[in-house]
Amino acid sequence: MTNGFLTILLLSISNIFMTIAWYGQLKLREYSWFESLPIFAIIVMSWGVAFFEYCFQVPANRIGYRDNGGPFSLIQLKVIQEVITLTVFIFFSMIVFRVTIRWNHIVAMLLLVAAVYFVFKE
Repeated sequence: MTNGFLTILLLSISNIFMTIAWYGQLKLREYSWFESLPIFAIIVMSWGVAFFEYCFQVPANRIGYRDNGGPFSLIQLKVIQEVITLTVFIFFSMIVFRVTIRWNHIVAMLLLVAAVYFVFKE
């Protein structure tokens, strides 16, 4: 498995945990036991999920970073991560929150693809 592919795989897994940590609690509000929790408890629960995000994100960046022998520059890593974040978020919002994707969402994603193209352009 190449460092580039491994980096993207680990960043994808990381972003799944991040999305659950950040937005999963909004869905859990539907349950009465969760609604009565104080905000501090919800923060601690989110931190617990975010721990796993970091377990994948930190190695992904270390493996993928050019100065560590990886294929990506720092800026390329960040743009890749943002595209993965938004892709994961779109699927999460469609599956968990039943959000309908509209034309402007698609245009925004195409602009992100253009951002990836330009950040890799030498």
